[in-house]
Amino acid sequence: MTTRQLSDTDLAGQPAAHWTGVAYEALIAYTRAEMAAKGYTQPQVWLLRNLSENDISPDGEGMTLSELRQAMASYLRPEDDLAAEAAVLVERGWLTRDAEDRLWLTAEGEQARTTLARNAPAIRAALHHGIDDADYVTTLKVLRQLIRNAGGTAP
Repeated sequence: MTTRQLSDTDLAGQPAAHWTGVAYEALIAYTRAEMAAKGYTQPQVWLLRNLSENDISPDGEGMTLSELRQAMASYLRPEDDLAAEAAVLVERGWLTRDAEDRLWLTAEGEQARTTLARNAPAIRAALHHGIDDADYVTTLKVLRQLIRNAGGTAP
């Protein structure tokens, strides 16, 4: 299969929604493959992060799967099975489950979270290869404006 070279004029007429969708799928697939090669999944990282008072959790309190799903609603994918992912982390000793079915991060889970976080810079570096920071910032500014133009809220 050959890839047709698009001119700047051709690119200017392309729908942003198409390219953002293609980019999203490619970035997620790459990130998840890199994580899988190291023996963990993106949803597992999100579980650890959402239960850590040193990361996303404001208080380090345990949460039910329902509460975790709600907390992660903006980035969970339809194929993500939090119950199965949590079960793996409980089996590893990174999470525990209490009598009210709340999941809690263990000391081993907190250590795993910090260890796994060390992989993120290499993934970012690979994805950003050949893209200088100024171009990356410009791209994000353009995407944020497109979001606002579409009536959305861009942070």
